[in-house]
Amino acid sequence: MKFKDFPVEEKIKVNIERMGWNRPTDIQYKVIFPVLKGEDVLAIAQTGTGKTASFVIPTVHFVAQSSGKKYQQKSPEVLVMVPTRELSEQIRDVYVEIAKGLDIKIMTLMGGVEQDAQIEQLKKGVDIVIATPGRMFDLVSQGYLKLESIKTVVLDEADHMLDLGFIKDIRDLNKKLPHRRQTLFFSATIDKDIKKIAYELVKNAIRIQISPKNPVAKNIEHSLTYVEMDDKRFFLENLVKENDDKKMIAFVRTKVRAERVVKAMERVGVKSEALHGGVPQDERFLILDRFKSGENMLLITTDVAARGIDVPGVHAVINYDLPDVPENYVHRVGRTGRGKEKGWAIAFCSEEEKPFVQAIEEYTGDAIAVYELSKGDYLSVIEDSEDITYNWQSLIEEDNKRNKKKGW
Repeated sequence: MKFKDFPVEEKIKVNIERMGWNRPTDIQYKVIFPVLKGEDVLAIAQTGTGKTASFVIPTVHFVAQSSGKKYQQKSPEVLVMVPTRELSEQIRDVYVEIAKGLDIKIMTLMGGVEQDAQIEQLKKGVDIVIATPGRMFDLVSQGYLKLESIKTVVLDEADHMLDLGFIKDIRDLNKKLPHRRQTLFFSATIDKDIKKIAYELVKNAIRIQISPKNPVAKNIEHSLTYVEMDDKRFFLENLVKENDDKKMIAFVRTKVRAERVVKAMERVGVKSEALHGGVPQDERFLILDRFKSGENMLLITTDVAARGIDVPGVHAVINYDLPDVPENYVHRVGRTGRGKEKGWAIAFCSEEEKPFVQAIEEYTGDAIAVYELSKGDYLSVIEDSEDITYNWQSLIEEDNKRNKKKGW
């Protein structure tokens, strides 16, 4: 089946075609029809499968069908609750594209920015709100965000919201929403805690699970190579310079580490930007805009970007540091190979990170392919670096000592 065959507003179909979408992904095909029928849905799907469109398309259709509305109630019909500000912006962008040419008002509510402009927009009337929990409850308690007209509520990345401690907020939200409503619950993983909160919210839900044995999407080719911790910057430099026309995301473990890697890239003439929780929210959006537009081709980030960042055409994900939470590996590599695109991911694994590899392989149920480097190839990567601050003689001596230990 193609998108043009779906029973939705013609303008939605025109917008989908303009976006270059032809056939729905598995999750879209399985979710959209039950949602259009008014069913509650509990959907479990790995990152990168296209679940955002699976709720955006039908909810835009619902709002477009609400004829004769003049924003008298100034209360939204659709509420999408998400864990992060980046994800709220990402989802809003999809809504805007799908709803082009329709008289539908869409907005985000998030912390980290002044609330006055958001309050003014709510006063004028809005149809669809995408919100993070903190700011949403602030504006509900102040009486600016009214929930009595909500017909559909979406909880996206529900497992991540629980990880961030929003379980009480979700339960409080449930008390404030109309009893008669449609609830769509999306999560990348399912366990007893997620299942419990899900069934508090949904009623006789259609359960849809797109979860292959290996949670890493099949269109992502991922591997690792063994690199000493102090040498990782040379290998990142090498990858970027050999693919200088490709967008890449490099994940590190801490914000301090992110800033250091940016400086290391700067020393060798590679332009990059750091995205992490210490960067002010407005600047984070600008950094993402520059990355999306191709003004910057290398993003150095912490796990703040492991979910919810859907940038088309990300050629590769580099696990500069391996994550200590196995699930985050899946979310990280899922930033490439989005939808039906092909993706590539490489991890730089130091000696001390080998236990993380074992944990990831146990989580995914599959071994990560190892890209073997000969001693000569390894050294050539380092020797080709333009980092003139490095003491090459010391490097070679240290390398020789390591080789003796390894029996090389």
